[in-house]
Amino acid sequence: MRGPRLTRRRLLAAGAAAASFAAAPVRARAAAPLRIGVLNDQSGLFADLGGPGSVIAARMAVEDAGGSLAGRPVEVLVGDHQNKAEIGAAIARRWFDEDGVGMAIGFDNSSVALAVERVAADRDRIAIGTAVGSVDFVGRNCTPTAASWLYDSYALTTSLARSMVAAGQDTWFFLTVDYAFGHSMENDARRAVEAAGGRVLGRVLHPLGTADFSAYLLAAQASGAKVIALANSGGDMVNATKQADEFGLRQSGRTLAAMLVFITDIHSLGLPAAQGLRFVTAFYWDRDAQTRAWSRRFAARHSAMPTMAQAGVWSATRHYLRALAAGSGDGGAAVMARMRAMPVDDFYVRGGRLRADGRLLHDMMLMQVKTPSQSAGAWDYYRKLADIPASQAFRPLAESDCPLVHS
Repeated sequence: MRGPRLTRRRLLAAGAAAASFAAAPVRARAAAPLRIGVLNDQSGLFADLGGPGSVIAARMAVEDAGGSLAGRPVEVLVGDHQNKAEIGAAIARRWFDEDGVGMAIGFDNSSVALAVERVAADRDRIAIGTAVGSVDFVGRNCTPTAASWLYDSYALTTSLARSMVAAGQDTWFFLTVDYAFGHSMENDARRAVEAAGGRVLGRVLHPLGTADFSAYLLAAQASGAKVIALANSGGDMVNATKQADEFGLRQSGRTLAAMLVFITDIHSLGLPAAQGLRFVTAFYWDRDAQTRAWSRRFAARHSAMPTMAQAGVWSATRHYLRALAAGSGDGGAAVMARMRAMPVDDFYVRGGRLRADGRLLHDMMLMQVKTPSQSAGAWDYYRKLADIPASQAFRPLAESDCPLVHS
């Protein structure tokens, strides 16, 4: 009896081994995932405008695309650059070199965006800036694998300055955050003010993450300017606006103009402090039925209505996945060429297109924050003053200093 039992055991062992070897090639052939990296400020000054909400938006775009592409699952990685260019560049380098990331998106900080843009170009990978204000991203620093999806300082400031100067608000004073974004915003706004016949009476620079704006606001008040322009964003814009309200600047006849506003800023400020604030935006959740439908889906996951940065992450991620599906190869330059060839048409952008310099062309909106009595409830904060066609909103291509345009 021992012989037959031994034989059976050997046969079973041999069968198990054969099954193991047969399964090995199947595992080896398992499709490698397609990876997208959301790189932004996850917990600091700009976390509300992008942060975890942008990660949710990217994952919604992946889900809306079916979760996979040509049998390859799509994964979303998350990186926190802490608003430091060297940290952002290091994360992007690791993603591209070691983790197989094909596209990095978000940034929400111009210095980080400019650093990551170069890392991506060197590795033939894609970098898409959502909340990136510096015109250099698609200007003199442009690359074949980068795109800017929301705005730049020209789009945010030019129409706003023209409209305010035309209304008689023709003397300005700037409170400017002291890094690439703030300088770019002030320079474009200053040019627009002066071209419209207005005057700039002065400016002060403040560090990123300033808590006390009292000295800066006193300088602005002393200048006698009709408009106090905030060339900053996020927590800096919120703190400056709150303190301007405490100083009674609006009551004294001054107008506060914000170069960059997100709906989360207004939610944080509250309508009593923010009322009357004028600004330009690329997106508002309550614009139409499509924006409301997507925004409510988003809010069910994030407990807040989306900012334009978060809506832009969904749009850009979805367009990237469409471009991947439209051709073979996932190299950055090839995919970006397909992205340029395809119109961008979704709830965020209607009939948008990517220019040669990487600028996504789309209409913008001139907005004013409602008074408390005008608002119907939570998140009902904006009153649209005018639509700004893409042809007027963005710097003409003929004026671009992007080397790709003139090569």
